[in-house]
Formats: sequence, structure tokens, C-alpha cells
Amino acid sequence: MAKITGEREFVPVNIAVLTVSDSRTLETDGSGQTLVKRLEGAGHKLAVREIVADEVDLIAGKLRQWIADPEIDVVIATGGTGVTGRDITPEAFAEVVEKDIPGFGEVFRMLSYEKIATSTIQSRATAGVAGGTYLFAIPGSTGACKDAWDGILVHQLDARHKPCNFVELMPRLKEHLV
Repeated sequence: MAKITGEREFVPVNIAVLTVSDSRTLETDGSGQTLVKRLEGAGHKLAVREIVADEVDLIAGKLRQWIADPEIDVVIATGGTGVTGRDITPEAFAEVVEKDIPGFGEVFRMLSYEKIATSTIQSRATAGVAGGTYLFAIPGSTGACKDAWDGILVHQLDARHKPCNFVELMPRLKEHLV
């Protein structure tokens, strides 16, 4: 059974939060606020928080900028993961991701199913790695942000989590670039 142990030390990571929305502002962005509260509450550092419109070029450009920033370890994007015409976050991710993490979306939908039943199939939550940076895309509702953080990310972004976690792999994410 997976658990957090005292055998390892906590390692804070630098996390960027990106809200994808045509209408939200920093003041009205409850999902971004939820993620910031949770990541800081867990002991991580908010590296930067921004909002970009639902445009593939804008999202991919921001991802590339943050991937190139050595002070950012993780990007969590919220919004734009549905199936409507303006929901294009997974397409933007596809332009930059080097390695997919399909299990993230699968586990997210499994957790979400417990709360919203079959409506979870409308989510295209996704994750991957690019340039040594973890990238996560989750739906834009505060409930989805809570589910993704509380059910997956709080554990996988904690170096004490056993049997394994994303943090312990960070030093090896750029091996293919050497």
C-alpha cells in the first residue's frame, strides 16, 4: 500500500499554475486559487501564476517559456480540457510534451467517476514531461482541481511518498538530453 513515510525528507518543488480561460481574472479564478492554496499548504513554492486565453499558440508558448525556466519544476494547467470547440489545452500540450504520462488522466477520471459518474468521460485531463518539467492539465472546476491535487498530485509531488513518486525522478528527467 502506498504511503507517506518519515524515511525520506520532504523536497519542496517550484510549481507554476496556468489557468486557461477567456473570461477569468486572477480575482475570479477559483480553480487557480484552489491549486495555489493546496500546493503552498503542502509546502511547495508557487513559482508563477498566470491566465491565458483558450488559444493553442498562447498555451503552448507559455508552456515552452516555463519549461525553459530552470526555476520551474512543475506546471499545472487548469481549464480547457473538455470537448467543446474552445477546449484546446490537450492539443497545446501535445505540441510540447516529449513523454506522455497516460496514467495521470486515467487515475483522474477514476477518482472523478466516484463523484460525477459517467460525466467524467468529458474530461481530457492529461500529463507529460518536457525538458525535465512535469506538465499536468486538469479541468477548470474547483472540484476537479481538488480531486487532482488531493487524490494524485499531493502524493506524487511528495518525495516521501512510497513506493515511488515524481520528485525522486526529477534528477533523471533530462537524461536523454545529455
